[in-house]
Amino acid sequence: MAKKAWGGRFEEPTDERVERFGASIDVDRLMADQDIRASMAHARMLARTGSLTEQEAEDLCRTLEQIKEEIARGTFRFSTAHEDIHMNIEAALVERLGDTGRKLHTARSRNDQVVTDFRLWVRDAIDRIVPLLRNLQASWVILADRFADVIIPGYTHLQPAQPVLFPHYCLAYVEKFERDADRLTDCRRRVNQCPLGAGALAGTSLPIDREFVARELGFEAILENSLDAVSARDFCIEYLACLATVMLHLSNWAEEWIIWNSTTWNFVRLPDRYCTGSSMMPQKKNPDVLELTRGRTGRVLGALQTLALVLKGLPLTYNRDLQEDKPPVFAATQTVVDCLELAAAIVRDAELNRERIADEVERGYLDATTFMEYLVRKGVPMRTAHEIVGKIVARCEKQGKPLRSVKIEEFRSFCDRIEPDVYEVLGAANAVRAFRSRGSTAPSEVEKRLRYWKQKLGLGG
Repeated sequence: MAKKAWGGRFEEPTDERVERFGASIDVDRLMADQDIRASMAHARMLARTGSLTEQEAEDLCRTLEQIKEEIARGTFRFSTAHEDIHMNIEAALVERLGDTGRKLHTARSRNDQVVTDFRLWVRDAIDRIVPLLRNLQASWVILADRFADVIIPGYTHLQPAQPVLFPHYCLAYVEKFERDADRLTDCRRRVNQCPLGAGALAGTSLPIDREFVARELGFEAILENSLDAVSARDFCIEYLACLATVMLHLSNWAEEWIIWNSTTWNFVRLPDRYCTGSSMMPQKKNPDVLELTRGRTGRVLGALQTLALVLKGLPLTYNRDLQEDKPPVFAATQTVVDCLELAAAIVRDAELNRERIADEVERGYLDATTFMEYLVRKGVPMRTAHEIVGKIVARCEKQGKPLRSVKIEEFRSFCDRIEPDVYEVLGAANAVRAFRSRGSTAPSEVEKRLRYWKQKLGLGG
């Protein structure tokens, strides 16, 4: 029982099945760096407040650095008998430093230690993911610039609706991922609060300096209630909700480009390096990365639900159920990182099939709405104009011709307010040029927003 930091009141060894069942070292070893950083800050604080000598704190910090290097090299020996990353590191300190190693846990519980490490880990993850979002945004801006003159069909219900500039389409995703980055940045403020010093649940009677530890670890504030500090995992729920939203946006894009990449649509061409083939059908080139991105969205949504179900019935304060908070967070983070890295590469390197898009953009009467608004400007009530254009479209469909090919006399048989200047709004290019509103696909609006994003993302222009 001497191997267990908590073994003093137990009279028999732990069943080895219980050790395996309760061990988390295979999961939480990912927090080794955060645990060592927090332990070093704790040691320096204990020296400041008199629970350690300066020499003891120095020995602890030096040995923790050695352990960190061993873990990085893969030479550190982890053991399930020590349950988790925290006790594995502490056991190594005791083995190497004796009583000095035993002093590090003074005024600290695994309860506040674990959640401190976890907050540091999530903070580091946010600091990794936000730049990946920026890189993806940059890829969209670069793609928009490469195909700045292309007009594509805009869709509702997957039916042709109105023509839009391709850069306008690209910037729609830039805006979505900007909100994702904003959400994560805002979430970081609530993550970045220090629980260390809360002890097991009620604090400690020993002298400590929580503010010093918070400053050492880069926390913006300390959590003011010890009960809340050790039990709160809402920062994880919020973080996973942010990741789930990122994945929803990625999944929307992936689904769209799976459709666009199909031979039926043939709008987007993906480089071979991002696709795979069929073991039976030699002609196949499959957008597997996009499909897996769409599929793995379920993992992240599932992680959010998993953690919510873990937390929903827990009373204050610490319960061992909270050991289950890390697997969904770690797994979801890696999924998002992998998907963002590949998404940025695919977007940056994609090619458009200009000819196919140019052919499709003149189908489906995408200029019908602009035609209707032309009539509104001529004084026709909107609903009346809507009906008139609908009837003209119906006749054109039967005749298999576009609106721009209709003679002025035929137009005037439907409405005598139609004049020769109607052709200035017909056809996809003319329809796009007719837009005026802020945030629309008007060329001037799109160009202005493209300049904004180039400047913000450091792309020049």
